[in-house]
Amino acid sequence: MAKISASANPARTAAWRTGGTAAPTRSDAGVRAAIWACRAAFALVFAVNVHCALSFAVDPASYAGGFELTGVAGEAATRGMGVAFLMWNCTYPLVIWRPARHRALAGVVLAQQVVGLAGETAILAGLPADHAALAGGIMRFVAFDGFGLAVMAGAFAWLLLAERRCRER
Repeated sequence: MAKISASANPARTAAWRTGGTAAPTRSDAGVRAAIWACRAAFALVFAVNVHCALSFAVDPASYAGGFELTGVAGEAATRGMGVAFLMWNCTYPLVIWRPARHRALAGVVLAQQVVGLAGETAILAGLPADHAALAGGIMRFVAFDGFGLAVMAGAFAWLLLAERRCRER
């Protein structure tokens, strides 16, 4: 693939190519594709997470039973999980907007995903066998968080690799 002019600002390009802090220009097709893949992956997980969070916060009675919770306390606990999900997802928008610029924040998002997946897996492993409904709900979280981690980590790794390849040219 022929290299397209890196930047109208040679100092910016030189700083980036030598490992400086300037972000890469988006003229490289591989970097642009990786940026869009990152945006799509993080946006997909963000959208599903926010939908789940809002569902729990707005209509907790519909979901409390899946956690074997009942009454006012069950609804409050489920609503609280929705609020926690919303807080957890405050890190996503900047990564979706500019993943190449917010690499450290993307790392935080991935770390949050690992913590969630590990915690859910540990909770699932510690459940007694007679809690099938609760286990089923937690298994859905584990499956989605595992999928989300794989998709986001794959897209982010592609971005880092594409940037490295562009820098080496």
